[in-house]
Amino acid sequence: MNIKTNLTTDEVLTADTHLIQSFADLDLLKQNDARTVIVGAEGAMVRDSEGNELIDGIGGLWCVNVGHGRKEIIDAITDQLTQLDFYSTFYNFTHPAAAALAEKIAALAPGHLNSVYFSNSGSVANDSAVRILHHYNNRLGRPKKKKILSRIGAYHGSTHLAMAMTTPGYSEGWDTADSLVHHLKSPHYWREGDGMSEAEFCDTLIDDLKQTVERLGAENIAAFIAEPIQGAGGVVTAPDGYHARMAAVCADYDIKYIADEVVTAFGRLGHFFASQDVFGHTPDIITTAKGLTSGYQPLSATIVSDDIHEVISRPGGMFLHGMTYSGHPAAAAAGLANIALLEQEKIPEHVRTTGKLFEKTLKGLGDNEIVGEVRGSHFMMGLEFVKDKSSKLAFTPEDAIGLKLARATQKRGLIARPLGNILILSPTLIMSEAQIGKIGDILQESIEEVAASL
Repeated sequence: MNIKTNLTTDEVLTADTHLIQSFADLDLLKQNDARTVIVGAEGAMVRDSEGNELIDGIGGLWCVNVGHGRKEIIDAITDQLTQLDFYSTFYNFTHPAAAALAEKIAALAPGHLNSVYFSNSGSVANDSAVRILHHYNNRLGRPKKKKILSRIGAYHGSTHLAMAMTTPGYSEGWDTADSLVHHLKSPHYWREGDGMSEAEFCDTLIDDLKQTVERLGAENIAAFIAEPIQGAGGVVTAPDGYHARMAAVCADYDIKYIADEVVTAFGRLGHFFASQDVFGHTPDIITTAKGLTSGYQPLSATIVSDDIHEVISRPGGMFLHGMTYSGHPAAAAAGLANIALLEQEKIPEHVRTTGKLFEKTLKGLGDNEIVGEVRGSHFMMGLEFVKDKSSKLAFTPEDAIGLKLARATQKRGLIARPLGNILILSPTLIMSEAQIGKIGDILQESIEEVAASL
């Protein structure tokens, strides 16, 4: 069978009418000019079907940490496929690539997190964390200890359970496993601080956790799940000390702490894992995906503590959780090659400098009249736009401010992600100073253009 690959833009868009795209206005996508066809990529850049070179300001989707077109990863995948194309880490079978990657991840992970379960997405990694903890509590004779605490503004995935743990705004018109999940207050100080100091606001968040635990009963709560920085919920950073304090309260109540590092791991904040090195605590479970293979293959990992593994591996029970593609050889090979590049080229270390330059460049846009807040850290940034700075009055959905800005930046050569009134930037981690400066210039010009049109 011959598959035509040199399609014109119109041919791709015609074929694309059969594709259901994620998190999209499917009605709007019926218009051809609402879609962009990406056909090539190299380094920090992508190319569309019309020949336009664009800075990949979203890293594919928080993903391409080492940049596009890395031959080392492509060759590792190809070599693995010629040796062992597929075998699942199922029942009593394993293979060298999955075993080696699990060992490497355990070596990089903080503290006592030494056991790794592989799946194929961040959503499934978070589902797996919950299922594993439910099984853990069953084995300890605590069948009621099943509820999960999440937060307003969280994003933990799009499967039925992961979406329940995600901020309610993402599930409008959809059903989720709501009965299992309770949402704590948003940690967004700029929006929710109400005249308090940041320290006082942090105190209210800790009190909210304690009061919720007392109301629901610690004997009914399995875990608290939190992103080090909330990603698709708006790039929200919690107050200083928040994560370590939340972890301490959870430990006091025997509630496990799941750190969703699907976005933050593998260099985006300047370290392989952010929980301990950036935020000062070691969780009971870390979930990761995206940067694990830099998006070259679909792979995620649920990394669990020695305590949890000891219980679920006791005699007399089966681990009845599995995915066909768990530890896929090609995906594992991609992960190993990706980690090797991150280490050899000291990419996380470089991010501590270039990421801070990126953060400073974007925060310099805060003087614009419609920029309410610039937030985030390193190569994980968000700009929130407002009608009025003093009152923080938000634009309405009809204003479509994020979409207008994303179109303005793309016209100038930068892909940015619109999210309501927010524009998200999460580029590759190999950005040069010149590219960072260009992003700043494009954003400034785009903000001025859109502000003038309002």
